[in-house]
Amino acid sequence: MGEQEPYVGLATTFDTAAELYERARPGYPERLFADLAATTGLVTGPARVLEVGTGTGKATRGLLARGWQVVGLEPGRELATVARRVLAGRGDVRVVVSPFERWEADESVPFDLVFAATAWHWLDPEVAYRRAAELLRPGGHLAIVATEHVSPAGGDDFFRQVQRIYAEVGMGDGQGGPQPPGAIAAPDALAMAGSGFFASPTVHRYVWSRDYTADEYLAVLSTYSNHIAAEPWQRRTLFDGIRQLIAARPAGTVRKHYLNTLQIAVRLDRPPRAPSGSMATC
Repeated sequence: MGEQEPYVGLATTFDTAAELYERARPGYPERLFADLAATTGLVTGPARVLEVGTGTGKATRGLLARGWQVVGLEPGRELATVARRVLAGRGDVRVVVSPFERWEADESVPFDLVFAATAWHWLDPEVAYRRAAELLRPGGHLAIVATEHVSPAGGDDFFRQVQRIYAEVGMGDGQGGPQPPGAIAAPDALAMAGSGFFASPTVHRYVWSRDYTADEYLAVLSTYSNHIAAEPWQRRTLFDGIRQLIAARPAGTVRKHYLNTLQIAVRLDRPPRAPSGSMATC
């Protein structure tokens, strides 16, 4: 299987909404970073972290709060600009504009942790796992956070009702709305263990919720790649319908549940090396 071109298609849409992404997107539970430190053993003392897909630094803040030194890779120039601004003064961080697959490391010291929050699924797995292993010290870890919109028992019925409007504009997912948290497996666990570079991961799961007004919820939707890429008429019809549904509710809000899945795997002692001249050694 050939390597795919990094940072193309829908992956580029976020850079067109960098400021809105920073204002509207939620962060991550503090407990996630405490579990990350405990599982990796990076509880005390400094650690060197390579963050893949920094965005505007939503997860970077949690890494810096642990006292870690972070190099953040973000292929979007506008996103990187926002990240540098909001992360200034928060700790030892350097944001580099580059896709992970093509980044030429300028550090001679390997990293303790390679970390990606809601970004790993955009990468080419033929390159990404090997590249992560090569950049880690022996005993270092790869940690991948996946984020899903879920509907636990007693969750907000709005997300089932709104599927009618998504179907009308040709943006339905065919699932009838978000799934229960228990129905969603750790999405990267099998690939991590099967890559040949990492052991079977330890998995932590976090379900939490946030209430949104119509304006707040539409702002969040305006940072999702498929909504950014939608035709103007699709987005207009969808957003008008969503606004009307929320306005008709007594509280004028919706409650969205998120599932963050933290998957942490230690690098194998002797990961196979990339063939000479491959992208992974660029």
